[in-house]
Amino acid sequence: MPADAAQLLAFLRRHRLAVQASVSPATAPQAAVVGYAVTDRFEIVFDTLASSRKATNLRLNDRIALVIGGTLDGDERTVQYEGVADEPAGAELEALKRVYYAAWPDGPSRLGWPGLMYIRVQPTWIRYSNFGTTPPDIVEFSAEQLTT
Repeated sequence: MPADAAQLLAFLRRHRLAVQASVSPATAPQAAVVGYAVTDRFEIVFDTLASSRKATNLRLNDRIALVIGGTLDGDERTVQYEGVADEPAGAELEALKRVYYAAWPDGPSRLGWPGLMYIRVQPTWIRYSNFGTTPPDIVEFSAEQLTT
């Protein structure tokens, strides 16, 4: 049970895939599975193509939601993650790539793909839920709690 931020970070790092959701220019919901990594500051980083719907959506509306976990039989633990997305550059981008490549060693093999970009998500709210216990274990974290 993530009773504290350190346990939450460990849970996030045990997983490698998330469903991310964004809003289209026509305000329709859109979701996709992304491979991600997480920094010590709970930032999520993933790569995508600039031509993807998620990239287009996030450039127009930087609000994003992700769901992590809940994909294994008998494991009813999930994280709901809400945040703000951006496209880091320079030294920030290089630091995030190191985090991403540690989780995804094949990441550099995609560097030649036209339009490859990296998206960073900074959390505004996270909820950990474990429905495998009675009563369910549900813990919420604000952005402020994650930075202290």
